[in-house]
Amino acid sequence: MTTIEAYQAKDYKSDLKPIWCPGCGDFGVVQAIYRALANVGRPPHEIAFVSGIGCSSRIPGYTTVYGFNSVHGRALPIAQGIKLANPELLVLVAGGDGDGFSIGGGHVAHAIRRNMDLTYIIMDNQIYGLTKGQLSPTSPRGLKTVTSGYGSMEDPVNPLLYVLGYGGRFVAQGSPADMAGLAQMIEEAIRFPGFAFVNVQSPCVTYGQPDQQLKFQKQRMVSLDSLGHDAGDRLKAMEMAQAYGDKIYTGVFYREPTPAPAYEYYVRDRQQVLAGEAVDRSRILDGFAPPA
Repeated sequence: MTTIEAYQAKDYKSDLKPIWCPGCGDFGVVQAIYRALANVGRPPHEIAFVSGIGCSSRIPGYTTVYGFNSVHGRALPIAQGIKLANPELLVLVAGGDGDGFSIGGGHVAHAIRRNMDLTYIIMDNQIYGLTKGQLSPTSPRGLKTVTSGYGSMEDPVNPLLYVLGYGGRFVAQGSPADMAGLAQMIEEAIRFPGFAFVNVQSPCVTYGQPDQQLKFQKQRMVSLDSLGHDAGDRLKAMEMAQAYGDKIYTGVFYREPTPAPAYEYYVRDRQQVLAGEAVDRSRILDGFAPPA
């Protein structure tokens, strides 16, 4: 009889101590990730966690899974390469709003259209925290920062709307202010058979806006489930994604009702077809020989 080992959240927690500012929302995010992984039950050696550059991108080092802290904005292409090389791995990707929607923004659309089985977690604090408080792509218009002394003149990126517009098949938003809900959401994203996106409102306590901190988020959060939201309706999801203002909507905005096969399924199928046509390895150089 095969015994299935049960995992707990602590099994995914490394001995490396987080060095975020006290009160940072990312503490709650990493705890939610531990809980989600424990519920999924995959052993740490079957999981790869890729990140870019930023405060949130430190997370792989705080786990016991395989970690890759990559360069700024390039976490998604590296994660796709890992998934193609070993499709059996569970692959997570983490980054911040700048990493994901500024320097790395061009990769998001292509990861979505390929629909690889990846879980992409963005910690959105509307500011560049690691580099000391510059304007980020999700910063609101009018925000004064060290790089916008007179206030930002740009409209902010809406991560949820972008991903839905690109054709994202699983799109959700959560907050560390609701740890149980965030852990469940990340677990659902991991279990979804394709590209899954989770936007986390994770406030920066040092450079972030006062009204974005966790105690204020709790007052503004509205669960989509409490509204009877239909997560199978993309247009309704896009409508809710645009509903900024005083409320922070949390939950699954969109989940494709009948998920299409992930990209790696088609890759494996193509590999099998080509393998039947492949030349024996010992004869590969024969194709380069000059004619007799």
